[in-house]
Amino acid sequence: MKKLPALTALGALGPILLAAAAFAAAQTRPAPAADRLAETGPPLPLTATPPKIDGVLDDEAWRTGLKFDGFKTFKPDYGKDASQRTEAWIACDASNLYFAFRCHDSEPAKVKAAISKRDAIFQDDLVFVILDPFNDQQSGFSFIVNPLGIQGDGMVNVQGNLELSFDAVWYSAGKIDDQGWTVEARVPLQSLRFPGRKVMTWRVIFVRFFTRTSEQVSFPPLDPEYGSILGQAQPFQVSGLKWKRVAELLPAFTFGRTQEATEASGGRPVRDRALDIGDFSLTGKIGLTSELTLDGAYNPDFSQVEADAGQVDFNQRYSLYYEEKRPFFLERSDLWQFGGAVEEGPLQSVVYTRTIVDPDFGFRLTGKVTPRDTVAAIYARDNLPGDPVDPRPDVMIARYKHSLRDDAYVGAFYTGREAGSSYNRVGGLDGRFRLSPRNTVSFHLFGSLTKAPDAGPVDRDHALGLDYRFSNRKWELDLGYQDISKDFRIDTGFVYRTGLRRLSAFAMHGIYPKSKLFQKIEPFYWGYHLYDTGYGMWETLNLFALRFRLPRNTMFRIDTLLANEVYAGRMFDISGIGMQGETQIAKSLYLQLFGRRTGRAFYDPDDPYQGCGWRAMGAVVYQPVTQLDFTLSLTYMDFTRKLDRAKIYDYLIVRSRNTFQINKYLFVRGIVEYNDFHKRMTLDGLVSFTYIPGTVVHLGYGSALEKREWDGGLPGFAPSARFHEMKRGFFFKVSYLHRF
Repeated sequence: MKKLPALTALGALGPILLAAAAFAAAQTRPAPAADRLAETGPPLPLTATPPKIDGVLDDEAWRTGLKFDGFKTFKPDYGKDASQRTEAWIACDASNLYFAFRCHDSEPAKVKAAISKRDAIFQDDLVFVILDPFNDQQSGFSFIVNPLGIQGDGMVNVQGNLELSFDAVWYSAGKIDDQGWTVEARVPLQSLRFPGRKVMTWRVIFVRFFTRTSEQVSFPPLDPEYGSILGQAQPFQVSGLKWKRVAELLPAFTFGRTQEATEASGGRPVRDRALDIGDFSLTGKIGLTSELTLDGAYNPDFSQVEADAGQVDFNQRYSLYYEEKRPFFLERSDLWQFGGAVEEGPLQSVVYTRTIVDPDFGFRLTGKVTPRDTVAAIYARDNLPGDPVDPRPDVMIARYKHSLRDDAYVGAFYTGREAGSSYNRVGGLDGRFRLSPRNTVSFHLFGSLTKAPDAGPVDRDHALGLDYRFSNRKWELDLGYQDISKDFRIDTGFVYRTGLRRLSAFAMHGIYPKSKLFQKIEPFYWGYHLYDTGYGMWETLNLFALRFRLPRNTMFRIDTLLANEVYAGRMFDISGIGMQGETQIAKSLYLQLFGRRTGRAFYDPDDPYQGCGWRAMGAVVYQPVTQLDFTLSLTYMDFTRKLDRAKIYDYLIVRSRNTFQINKYLFVRGIVEYNDFHKRMTLDGLVSFTYIPGTVVHLGYGSALEKREWDGGLPGFAPSARFHEMKRGFFFKVSYLHRF
């Protein structure tokens, strides 16, 4: 089958996008929020007396700083008065930014809050400050606090989504009192990036989440008729700030010892020196300007404190995706997002840093080089002992973004992995354009060059993506197109399927009933039509769903799936029905359930066959007191062959995660996970102390047990009715962040 050139694909979809844009633009009225874009806002005076960060709002700084009230809802509906009043303040001195909230609540005993580790607070009542120091609507620093002062932080991207890719050093406190609750925070300017000018215009959004009423309120009000969240932020003027060059060193020491039962050891767990860890690492950061930073790492410690949760790893067509957890790669990972991406698109990531396994050293550059130009780059020398091609491959990643008017931008990517005489290099462009307050279009076009180790011909392939989005108070529409050639390859990213042309669509209508029970009803459609260029066959997926939004962060959804799938040149029916839901059923109890029964293929490339089965997941979180968290989760999947109704397999994973948070810095956690398919149980214990990001002490122990035992008569391992320990390990890590 002849490949369709990328420009031909673009031309084929052009009339669809132009027609949709014209239809939406004809209905669009100017958004009031757009008038704020040219404003500089009120000046923020420097406070003479810094506030004491104790959660008590009696400081002079809050009387002289800027105060904001008049919060309005943006979820479940826009522009309504909240059930409880909220007030917010912002202040600064030459070296710090301060913010505070007074969250009124007529029933303070029902405020949802827990003492937990950082970034684990999203089932609580919360307040957010979203800060855009560059006034470019491309991203915003987000600082989040629960009623007990526990922190979360991240970056809000150009689409308004929160990415927990940013860990800053800052300080907060919170108190629950008879009026509700209060929060105070101090953010050192060293923890921010901002323009190096005497007078600057910054933008801010204040947000509050209510758990029991499912309300989300903000100042300024976030109007769904004006799609850009960051474009609606409140401007204010800042002057008199002193930039202090960021200079950090983070030395870390990691020690680990592992014992494993093998045939050579006669079934006894013995020390495996090859798995021992005893490493010193050093990471550093230097601020080249107030906007641009350079990070370097020697022998970086990329050990994970907590193992990845188990996933079903049998009868999977594609590789499993695991989230990045390593701080060196997490910081500002929002910059790796690209235009033209759609939900569950085949090209998931251009930069999937878990492909960098264990580098000897690495460098990272992030920030702005001009007010409109952002750069990001990573270089790492990976360490892969035993790799037959090159045990020391070089990985290079570069990103450039130029911001345009509103939240639009154009950008470019380059990624490369050089291993001996072989390589994979990917380059291309992406962008996002706002046609009107309600409409955006975005795209990416990447080309790959791949040379195999045998010095064969260089493969030249492409990946094209287009996306159009329309949204207002009642409607959301997303149209996408993807064209990925069969041999497209990106070794630094994650693409789960190639050789396709796919047209995808999402449409949702919001209904706001006059009901105390149902806050919002959302019927929606999501689907795609895909042409498999390798087999010359079409497949389709159509999901029709009805979703209900209720108080207590409750969601319930039912859906019907009409779909088929092309695999190994055959067509398989994957239609089915499903349901899912979640609720904070009580202050101490959270439930989540998912279940779907569909047709399914057994992915044997030589002899695939039709079947059906269940996929189910569930979780229960019980917090009897603010310092205890018991989480029980379950994952289940089975498969029945259609021909003879024979049960081919069932796969069950049960995971219990139990945490005692002694205070905001110190916790003890135990995890038990049982995999019934592999008859394996893992036990993990951890004591963890985190004073600030980087200054940590971790002490852990893990054990793996299997239903196998040593049979000296074979010799070897034989199935057993009892669990026997096959592996155990001890882990210790200490690191200290020093700021100069």
